[in-house]
Amino acid sequence: MPDEAIHTRRVAVCPGSFDPITFGHLDIISRATKLFDKVIVLVSTNLEKNPSFTLTERLLMIEKVTEQYDNIVIDILDDELLADYVRRVGAHAIVKGLRAVSDFEYEFQMALGNKKLYPEAETVFLTTAAENMYLSSSIVRQIASLGGDISSFVPAEILPVIETRLRKKRVPKEIDETENAAILQQVQQFAHKIGKED
Repeated sequence: MPDEAIHTRRVAVCPGSFDPITFGHLDIISRATKLFDKVIVLVSTNLEKNPSFTLTERLLMIEKVTEQYDNIVIDILDDELLADYVRRVGAHAIVKGLRAVSDFEYEFQMALGNKKLYPEAETVFLTTAAENMYLSSSIVRQIASLGGDISSFVPAEILPVIETRLRKKRVPKEIDETENAAILQQVQQFAHKIGKED
């Protein structure tokens, strides 16, 4: 029997919020494409986060920076359990990247939960590359919002749109007379407490 006839296609799901996608995400996705015949990059919502980009915007950014891979499919997870999605698309692996021990504790709990919900799926952990150990979407958002350089954290193709969205316009705060008087009173009270009044 030819090898093609007995070969079972290996399909993996690589979920994440990707808000925005970083070089750390791309490293894990790239390595997953070498291990599996098909990798579904799954953009998901995180109820504990307030996203900077919509699900569709994140999908489009991922499409832009993964054009070179021919075994990647990008999809959106909305109002569905990850385990149910994995079952529905016929995948048998969930790929997650690990940066540190703190990551492992959370991801281990999630892996156990998904295994309970769908025993046929295995969670595969890929350790991050050393240069991405500290990198996360939240770090990128924080640096960009304060006008910092994020060019070494995200692909050049999507850098302008990320900077435009995340950088805050730094407008000096106007303090009215009432607020100014309240601040002065607080300073005087503090000075009195530490014995530094003139």
